[in-house]
Amino acid sequence: MKERKGFLYYFVRNRNGMIGMIGVLLIVLIGLVGPMLITKPDGYTQDILQAPSALHWLGTDNIGLDIFAELIWGARTSLYVSVMAMLIAGVIGVPVGLLCGYNTGWLREVIDGFIDIFMTLPMLPLMIIIAAVMGTSITNVAIILGIFSWPQLARVTKNSTMKIREMQYIEACTCLGLSKPRILFKHILINATGPVFVNMTLVMASAVLTEASLSFLGLGDPTTWSWGTMLKRAWGQNAVISNPNPWWWWLLPSLCIVVYVVCFNLLGTAINDSLSPKSRE
Repeated sequence: MKERKGFLYYFVRNRNGMIGMIGVLLIVLIGLVGPMLITKPDGYTQDILQAPSALHWLGTDNIGLDIFAELIWGARTSLYVSVMAMLIAGVIGVPVGLLCGYNTGWLREVIDGFIDIFMTLPMLPLMIIIAAVMGTSITNVAIILGIFSWPQLARVTKNSTMKIREMQYIEACTCLGLSKPRILFKHILINATGPVFVNMTLVMASAVLTEASLSFLGLGDPTTWSWGTMLKRAWGQNAVISNPNPWWWWLLPSLCIVVYVVCFNLLGTAINDSLSPKSRE
C-alpha cells in the first residue's frame, strides 16, 4: 500500500505525466464516443477543398468530405489498432519473458536466442510483405503489428523476472512446493507489472506510427478511415505542394499522429519515473 501511495504521489506531481494522461484520456474518449456523434464521412459533395469555416470546422478534402469527421473516425481506427497490437504483443511477449527469466540453462538460451533473432529482423519490410499477402484489413494490420511488437515486451519481462526470482520470498514459494505457473503469474508477474505496463504504452504509440506508415504506403484498409489513409490521399493529390495549399488536409492528421505518440510516450515515461526510486530522487 505504501508503494502504491508513493507511486500516486510522484505520478500526480509529474507534469509531463499528467499532460500525457489527460491526452490519452481525451484520445480514448474521442475514439469511443466521437463516432457515435459524428456521421461517418461517405460520398461526394460540392464543398471541395473548403478552408476551415463555421460549416466545416476543419475544412474539407478534394471530394468535399469533412476533415473533422475523418479525424474522429481515424481516432477510433488508431485506438483499435494500438489496443489490439498491445494485447497481442502482451499475450505473446509476457509469458515468453517469464519463462526465459525464470528458467536457467539451455531453455533460457534457446528462448533468449529466439528473442534476439526476432529483434534483429527488418520489421518494416517484413510488415509490408506480410500485409500484402494477408490483405489490407485493419484487423490484419493490428495482428501484424502485435506479432512484431512482442520481443521488446519479452525482453523487459525477462529482465524483471530475473531480478525478482532471486528474492527470498520466491525461494520460500519454491520450498513450499508451489507450482511454477502459480509462482510465475501470481508472485512474479504482479511485481513486474510496472515495467511491463510502461512498455505496453510504448507499444501502443509505436503501433499507431507504424499503422500510419503502412496506410501511407497503400497497405492499410481502404474501407476504414485512418490518419495514415488521409495522408496518403493528400499526398496522392499533391496537396502538400499545390497552390493554393490546402494545409488543413495534410497538416491536421499529421498533428494527430504526433499528439497520439507524444501523449503515450509521456505517460509511459512518467509511470517509469514514478516507479523508479532513482528517478524520484
